[in-house]
Amino acid sequence: MGKQLNPPDITVFAVQPRSGDASSPCVWSFRVKAAGMLTLASKLKRDDGLKGSRASPAASDSTRRVSVRDRLLVKEVAELEANLPCTCKVHFPDPNKLHCFQLTVTPDEGYYQGGKFQFETEVPDAYNMVPPKVKCLTRIWHPNITETGEICLSLLREHSIDGTGWAPTRTLKDVVWGLNSLFTDLLNFDDPLNIEAAEHHLRDKEDFRSKVEDYIKRFAR
Repeated sequence: MGKQLNPPDITVFAVQPRSGDASSPCVWSFRVKAAGMLTLASKLKRDDGLKGSRASPAASDSTRRVSVRDRLLVKEVAELEANLPCTCKVHFPDPNKLHCFQLTVTPDEGYYQGGKFQFETEVPDAYNMVPPKVKCLTRIWHPNITETGEICLSLLREHSIDGTGWAPTRTLKDVVWGLNSLFTDLLNFDDPLNIEAAEHHLRDKEDFRSKVEDYIKRFAR
């Protein structure tokens, strides 16, 4: 038999103009290991064949939840491929585990322009009935993100009285776009998680900007 070749990386490029400026294209790339995707697809098929064969009811229920989650993620990762903001990059440390990935946001406007902010996302077994768990790994001075990485974003709330929280109709695309918007449209000083940062901005906007820039230089390069 001939030598087996490893599947190549799949890299998809898209050109997307900046909002309101068609003359300034923004290029992004999205990469996923073909081998990992094929392995995951094979595992899902194998799980279908074993469904209900030897597993206990409790084990079958757990396996069923994971299988539903993984099927959704295969579809949603493909959706991300066509809708990733040009300021975002997604990285899967293990392409066969689509439920664990890292997001890097590099804002191109506003207070946080020039910074590089990393988020860690874990999609639980009960997805999409519950939201992903997200933590900011980059220390930041932000009214909606604490210095230890907790995030205030309505769509990540499992229960929300105003109807803006998580719902099964939401997808990873919504999560990524929401996190990206924390640096622009969803930057909210009126309903802060980091109250000290919000009060700092209210008291002295220029000094707030200086502290944001200092944090970017120290932690977000």
